[in-house]
Amino acid sequence: MNSSWIKLPNGSLEIDAFLTEPDASDRGAVIVIQEIFGVNLHIQDVTKRLAQEGYVAIAPAIFQRTAPEFEVGYSQEEAKLGRSHKDQTTADQLLSDLKVTIAFLRAKGFSEVGAIGFCFGGHVAYLAATLPEIKATASFYGAGIATMTPGGGEPTIARTPEIRGTLFAFFGTQDPLISIEEIDQVEAALEKNHIDYRLFRYPAGHGFFCEQRPDYNSLAAEDAWEQVKTLFSGMKH
Repeated sequence: MNSSWIKLPNGSLEIDAFLTEPDASDRGAVIVIQEIFGVNLHIQDVTKRLAQEGYVAIAPAIFQRTAPEFEVGYSQEEAKLGRSHKDQTTADQLLSDLKVTIAFLRAKGFSEVGAIGFCFGGHVAYLAATLPEIKATASFYGAGIATMTPGGGEPTIARTPEIRGTLFAFFGTQDPLISIEEIDQVEAALEKNHIDYRLFRYPAGHGFFCEQRPDYNSLAAEDAWEQVKTLFSGMKH
């Protein structure tokens, strides 16, 4: 497989994106949406894992407007910095970035596109699921889906009726950033709106999928990855 940094034009802005392509692909393409820590080694690794499964995977830098080439570790100070950039994003800008990423993939011949996101990216993935081109979405521990939306306005959960594809949501029941009540609200919204979904609850904390984070939980991460592979397996090139 081949990995490289590319630029995606979005008006006067150029968005950096980490692209990984398998040697041969007969599957769809997947957008990988970063945590607050940028398109760091963990996010790059997710694109490579997807490429190993036969997907073209691309991770756009969603902090491009305020912090080009942003990539930090997991210390409290670095997390604080990442949150400061997260707080400057808006849903409209994020959806705009996702649309130009989709356009890039469609131009490469991919008729079906998936999305996977973690932490803040899990929330953004829920937004991505409302785009008609997104056929399958994996949202990992997206905080705030039931309570807010980037830039202000109605909480992102209010957009649930716009979801047309399949959505898998993954949560840790010991996550201090997402209450059990919020998880229940997300599940109720998906159920009420007859979305094709599955919601997974693991006895784990926030960030359980990331090997570099203290809350990494190998059992939860391994099971979740198997579910992700099942989710995306139905997509076509």
